[in-house]
Order: sequence, then structure tokens, then C-alpha cells
Amino acid sequence: MEAIRARIASRALRAGDRLPSVRRLAEAMAISPSTVVEAYERLAAEGMVRARPGSGFFVASAAAMPVPLTELGLKLDRAVDPFWVSRQSLDAGKEVLKPGCGWMPADWMPDAAIRRAVRQLGKADNGTLTDYGTTLGLPALRQLLTRRFAAEGLDAAPDSIILTGSGSQSLDLVCRLLLRPGDAVLVDDPCYFNFQALLRAHGANVVGVPYRTDGPDVECFAERVGQHRPRLYLTNSALHNPTGASLKAQTAHRLLNIASVHDMVVVEDDIFADLEPEPSPRLAILDGLRQVIRVGSFSKTLSASIRCGYVAARPDWIEALVDLQVATSFGSCSPAAAAVVHAALSEGGYRRHLADLRRRLSRARHEVAEKLEGISIRPWLSPRGGFYLWCALPEERDAAELARAALRENVVLAPGNVFSISQSAQSFMRFNVAQMQDPRVFDVLSDALAAPIRER
Repeated sequence: MEAIRARIASRALRAGDRLPSVRRLAEAMAISPSTVVEAYERLAAEGMVRARPGSGFFVASAAAMPVPLTELGLKLDRAVDPFWVSRQSLDAGKEVLKPGCGWMPADWMPDAAIRRAVRQLGKADNGTLTDYGTTLGLPALRQLLTRRFAAEGLDAAPDSIILTGSGSQSLDLVCRLLLRPGDAVLVDDPCYFNFQALLRAHGANVVGVPYRTDGPDVECFAERVGQHRPRLYLTNSALHNPTGASLKAQTAHRLLNIASVHDMVVVEDDIFADLEPEPSPRLAILDGLRQVIRVGSFSKTLSASIRCGYVAARPDWIEALVDLQVATSFGSCSPAAAAVVHAALSEGGYRRHLADLRRRLSRARHEVAEKLEGISIRPWLSPRGGFYLWCALPEERDAAELARAALRENVVLAPGNVFSISQSAQSFMRFNVAQMQDPRVFDVLSDALAAPIRER
């Protein structure tokens, strides 16, 4: 395959040229004809060549050629909007440092447990590997979630849980069920940038509430609920993204009282729950899933590659979500992905992995905070857990300008205003401490801060 690719790249073979016959190439390279056939078939699957029955294999036209990987990657001219961090992080090559991304480095994840779970999947029945899943999702995984929720104090039967393709899909399904274009939705300011992107895709009127160290500003929350009559409030209660704050019990009770009076549904994204050293108050637990919907996934502690999320809610809402998921994706999380997640979570090693991960993150938060303060970048608070630090830049520097400068040096940052509805976080930056173990991150930050401030 490499020999044929090299000849195409050097233009020794051009679009439309016939490749050497299987027998001739096998003799020339001293390999078996079946190896050549396999190589040609794989090149055809890649789109590099095409097969003509009875005639052989031919180089594909230039228009059909795959785009060289060197032409893919970071987009320096993208607008710094709620999609900016996601697209830069997802498209970044291995040489790019990503302190602005929202996931763990690969070597912080339980790869051995995942590999064991994947090997176990290889022994599963054919239906697990080839069939659609049930409408609610793998019963064993839903039962496991029921037990985990019960340990927290949340009573949720397996039929009150639906598995989805991801945490993001969980949120999308809930929005499809409960929102109509023009409906107001309350979010924290700042909040996870993809909340904004998703809500705007649904045509919602997004309303921000200032976020404090103990949760949203309750007085402002009550005022905006009364003024806008929002259908939903979307939040992270624990280890809030991007601030790292956790909701206090008194604030949680007041929020639920306001939501009850105004018949507002609360959607609690609990994706960071397992990273807390001790659980903080949860709206779903206090409410008992009457007016609160819990969503989550396993991407932060197990694998972002094995896509599986969940929704826990009232049975009537779950019934409606089942129909929506059948209509939009014909089933829940794939049986294969759910089986891998279930096997990995069921291992005794997963609990040890979480304990080690919390300790490792605690060290990283302290070390990174010290290094950032050494270059005059100051954390807004010291989180109880998780991997985010929400930081103020010195001299009210423009975080978007800093992020653009860092991107030119192959470092992806997360500037504050991508998280802010009111665009009031211009001089803030969210840092992922797990992705800041390479000293080059701090060198790039120092150089960018030392550059002259542009006229605003």
C-alpha cells in the first residue's frame, strides 16, 4: 500500500492509470498475490484506487482523492464563538497541546479496563455485535445506574432511565421534547459553551443568570424567571463548567422553590459527579425527579470515544423520550458500546481508578494554580474536585486575543467569553489542569502575556 501511495504522490502513477497486475507486483515485491489483492482492496476502500471488474485496479480521479491530513486541522481564522474551543480541540493533531479542551489525556483514563471490556465484547453473542438495541437501552447498565443513584439517595427505577448515544444527545432529546422555538431557557453566566450552541440550534431564547461561588445569584434568578417565564433551567450542580464551583444546599433549595412556583423544568447535567471527593447537593436528589431531569455520560472518567449517555426522569417523560429517540436515531446507545461501559464500570478496578484520578487531579490543580499565579493568572476559586480552573488574566487582558496568539503556537485555549451569555468574561480563561503537564503551555502563555496589549 505504501509503495502504491508513494508512486501516486510522486506522479509516477496518475489519475486513470492502471495499477500493476496482481501477479506482476507480487513477483516484483516477493510477496504472495493474496497480499497484493488485500492491499489493492484496502486502497480502494480508502478511495485511492478504484476497481474495474475484468480490467484491474486504476488510480482514482483527483476529485476522488482523500484530502491530505496536512490540510486538515486548526482553523486560525474561525470566529471565537461557542463552537471555537470544541472545533479547535477536536480537530487538533497529536502535536497540539490542549489546555482548553474538556476531556482527560488518554494516559489518565483506565485503558487496561477498557481493553478488558472490549475483549469481553468479542465473546458476546452475535446480536450484541450486529442488532439494534432496545428502546431504553441495555437493562444491565440501567440496573447498574439505578444502584449507583440509590447510593447517592436518588430513587430511580431502571424504567426511569433511558440510555442515549452521548451526554450531548441526552440534552438534545430533552430539548426536542420540552422546547418550542422562542421558548426562554435559563442558563448560568458563565456556562458550558455547548449549552448555548445547542439551545440556539433549537431556536430558544437563551437568558443568562450570573453565577457565584455557591451557585447562581438567587435574587437575579428569581427576577429573570418572573420576567421571562423560562421553560427550562440548564445547569451543572457539581463542579460547574467552567468555574469549578459546587452548588450549596441553601441555594439548591431556593432554586427548586422558585422552579416549582413557576412550573419550570430543571435539567441537571451531572457529568462531573464521579470527580467530586464528597457529593455536593444535587437538585435531582432533592426534587426526586419530579421536576428535575438528570443527564450524564461516562466521557470524563471512562472514555470519550465509547459514546454512551443517559437520561433519568419521570416515567411519562421517559416514554416520550423513547419515541423521540426511535424517531431520530432508531434506538438507544448501541448495545456494543453499552456492553463495554457496563463491563468497565462493573470492575472492582473502576472504583480504584476514580480514587486515583481524584488524587491525581487534586495534585494537578494545586501545581497548575501555583504556576499560573507565577505568571499573574489567578484562579477565581479553588474547586473541590474536577479538572477545571476558571482564571482571571492580568491587566484585564483579552482572552480571545491571547487564545489566537497561543493557537499560532499549537496551543488550544478556552477564552472566557465563549462561556458567557452577557460577554462579560473577556479577561477570563478556563484551564484544564490534566492537559497542562507539558511545560510548553506555560512558555506560550508567558510569551503571549508579554506581548504588547492591542488597542481595543
